[in-house]
Amino acid sequence: MSYLLCEKVRALEPYEPISGTYRIRLDANESFYNMPKEIKEEIKNIIDNIDFNRYPDPTAKKLIACFADYYGINPDHVTATNGSDEMLYLLASAMLEKESRVVVVDPDFSMYGFYSFLSENAVYTYEKNNCLNIDIDDLLAFAAENNADMIIFSNPCNPTGQGITAQQARKLVKGCGNCLVVLDEAYMDFWDQSLLSEAADYDNLIVLKTASKAVGSAALRLGFAVANETITKALRSVKSPYNVNTLSQEIGSCIYRHKQLLAERRDQIIRSTRELYKGISEIVGNYSLPFRVYEPCANFVFVETDNAGDIFEFLLDNSIAVRYFKNADALRITAGSDEENREFLVNLDRYVIEKILKRNR
Repeated sequence: MSYLLCEKVRALEPYEPISGTYRIRLDANESFYNMPKEIKEEIKNIIDNIDFNRYPDPTAKKLIACFADYYGINPDHVTATNGSDEMLYLLASAMLEKESRVVVVDPDFSMYGFYSFLSENAVYTYEKNNCLNIDIDDLLAFAAENNADMIIFSNPCNPTGQGITAQQARKLVKGCGNCLVVLDEAYMDFWDQSLLSEAADYDNLIVLKTASKAVGSAALRLGFAVANETITKALRSVKSPYNVNTLSQEIGSCIYRHKQLLAERRDQIIRSTRELYKGISEIVGNYSLPFRVYEPCANFVFVETDNAGDIFEFLLDNSIAVRYFKNADALRITAGSDEENREFLVNLDRYVIEKILKRNR
């Protein structure tokens, strides 16, 4: 008798992002800024002084100190991880008992439900309303009805770019005291409704952060969890001892020390996103298109349209990659540089003229 994979992984397919080389990449919500020459020189010096034969610092003390200093919080409340994905898996597998009840929302980042599924938890999905917003009272009732042990969602939301206010988030955390609330604030650098500085004030809240978006360091795979000391001790206990490699720790520490540069680039990304939203809205308005364009509080624009799949393919043919959500008939377009935004808008306008207007004549 031959070995057979267990049922829960038997039919799974590996995650496959858009493959190929494209002139403009607006599909992964990355920063359009690379590191400047002066920081790259610092990184070269860092590499020259790394002891490659030694394990990383298991506590990531320097990295956590630099992260905490950048956000003005207590480093004792921070856990560093190998990207936020490691923390998401730990939350589902180690912070909950088997067959715990996890509430996710839809639409949202699919990995919340996926890691809960792998950890053999029961997953309950709260469907957002037609405006893609969360009704806090409704979500609280949904969590209570399903005896939720954990609620997890992104704020602002990936992929919609919408969010709940800090006041709404506080109401949620206080309203389900016996349930762990995880707010993934990966995109909160682009908005001003964070609970990061308050995370340690609650006994049931974890706030997640990443270096992959506003900080422009997706290559490093750095994630952080911020919570009170009790939760932080537990998170540090269940993570792998050497989970963040030395290169990422040292380079991340260097980058977080450049506060002014990071703040300036964050502001430029916000400006770029507003310009992208304005440009898409103008095209939709000029041609009276039945598209729905959502004003974002993240670094991307979410557009619902029956033409999403066709637009996606048209853009790929013109060497521009965006994110296509087949089940939602929607596109998520990351803000790029001024030139990249212009190229995208020119091609979107071309698509409307060549594909929609000609077809309707």
